[in-house]
Amino acid sequence: MDKDVDQALVERYRRGDRDAFTELVIRYQRPIYNAAYWILRSADDANDIAQDVFLKVAERLDEFDSQHKFFSWIYRIAVNEALNRLRRNGHEEPLDEDVDLPGAESANPESQASDAERSRWIQRALMTMSSNDRTVLTLRHFSDCTYQEIAQILDVDEKTVKSRLFEARQRLRDLLKDYEPD
Repeated sequence: MDKDVDQALVERYRRGDRDAFTELVIRYQRPIYNAAYWILRSADDANDIAQDVFLKVAERLDEFDSQHKFFSWIYRIAVNEALNRLRRNGHEEPLDEDVDLPGAESANPESQASDAERSRWIQRALMTMSSNDRTVLTLRHFSDCTYQEIAQILDVDEKTVKSRLFEARQRLRDLLKDYEPD
């Protein structure tokens, strides 16, 4: 997301322009929902988290430090809210078998079937992983966050992110080693 556009919208909102907040919601509603969904694996919970995040943003936008990216700040709120909900629930939701990974589109039916099967394998593997592994993998590979952005979101240094990501990828690779596409 464009830092300059975000900064301008934040400043407009701070000056009382409610339309600026609406624009921030439009820009970030889908990414926030997706981040929460990949952690919680529940559409209802992800919707709730997205609403909670935007309420918190509206209430606490004065606390936002414009030296940082708005994207990182709002993602951090979303990830923390999702992880808190996961802990409160005390368990992880079972995998929805009929959910496909975003972007798994192909031209022919055979390719689509193969992509869908691969998606199911990856989803199953991800759901057996810890929420910490799933979070770092999701932020990097599904939300396309940089190492620096992940570090800001998780409030750890970049080296820690790289280490966690390396280890999570290894664990995912081990879980997928028996996968053999048709």
